Amino acid sequence: MKVLVIDDEIKLADALGELFRRNKFVADVVYDGENGLFAATTGDYDVVVLDVMMPDMDGFEVVRRMREKKVSVPVLMLTARDEVSNRVKGLDCGADDYLTKPFASEELLARVRALTRRQSEMVYDEMSFADVSLNPLNYTLSCGTKSVALGAKEYEIMRLFLSNPTQVIGKETIISKVWGLDSDITENNVEAYISFLRKKLFFIGSTLNIATKRMLGYFLEKTN
Repeated sequence: MKVLVIDDEIKLADALGELFRRNKFVADVVYDGENGLFAATTGDYDVVVLDVMMPDMDGFEVVRRMREKKVSVPVLMLTARDEVSNRVKGLDCGADDYLTKPFASEELLARVRALTRRQSEMVYDEMSFADVSLNPLNYTLSCGTKSVALGAKEYEIMRLFLSNPTQVIGKETIISKVWGLDSDITENNVEAYISFLRKKLFFIGSTLNIATKRMLGYFLEKTN
């Protein structure tokens, strides 16, 4: 699981990043709203932990702009204020949960885990990009009148690509998202699954290919 921490209190932000890493999360830390927004809208995160009170661009504005850009990653907002109106404002802007400072580390971790579970349990609509569509009910990948069945892991990898069609996705991210960081899956296994998916895209006659960006990962590329 990958978490983005956005907080202008540097010591707290670094402590949160270390807390998540000790608990087997991948954690990135950003210290201001503008760079936090950029990271949230260009990165691939399971949860964003976002402080409300930041100079220049506060947490309310960050989450509002995330939702405007159709970034649906769950957001947990942190604040030193406990007023109901403040919590309501954050939720109305698009946050998913709220935690008041000071808080116990165990509660923060529990809330983040709950948000990731809720996200993974969502029923996804059919996804499409270019000339392919992915059906979540029967795990089929289609192009025009041709379709092919995917295995469970092939489906999860393809859904990851279609959810981020313009992004380069690294092997570590694929392992984390599809198998989990505790798995013993290697990068060679990822390469094998990418090969399977490339063959299936070719079989259904799609113009999409899973291309390789050297040293970085994979991305969807239109071949025609």
